[in-house]
Amino acid sequence: MTKHESSGASGSPAPLIIVISGPGGVGKGTVVGELTRSDPALWVSRSWTTRARRVGESADAYNFVSDEEFVAHVKAGGFLEWVEFLDYKQGSPLPSPPDGHDVVFEIDVLGGQRIKELYPQSLLVFIDAPSRSEQESRLRLRGDSEDRVEQRLAKAEEELQLATELSYELVVNDNLAEAVQRIRGLIDSERS
Repeated sequence: MTKHESSGASGSPAPLIIVISGPGGVGKGTVVGELTRSDPALWVSRSWTTRARRVGESADAYNFVSDEEFVAHVKAGGFLEWVEFLDYKQGSPLPSPPDGHDVVFEIDVLGGQRIKELYPQSLLVFIDAPSRSEQESRLRLRGDSEDRVEQRLAKAEEELQLATELSYELVVNDNLAEAVQRIRGLIDSERS
């Protein structure tokens, strides 16, 4: 779907689909929060997850659900995509943005690949830390366990490789304002 195609009965343009991906600890949630605060036409599709909420993590960062609730939603066809990641499940529900809003998915690279298959005109953005040592520091600051830090660092290179293969736009989050500005430029370009 492109912004210029009709989305159905209302005749209004279909929303732009924006996928924000990247390894754990690179600041995806912070970037998405800044984007949505500065652009009221962006609507975030909140992923569902079976993992526990981290200390200090916003209650609306995800729809935190039990494994049973998640599996029931899968069986009901309620997800565009879902994945078992490390030791939990995570998925993107079917989006239902308000009219006139573009949709932001904050999901992993495999989820982004699935969204791109469903919506070929999607904008894919991969956010990365300036270095793996900086990512490691951020993971530790947010309270990830030693095992989880190691898992996420190992997974980061795989995610970057796949993002490169899928032609994601790469944005290094070494300065929040600059990263947000770069992504806003990409969104504005897609909208025009």
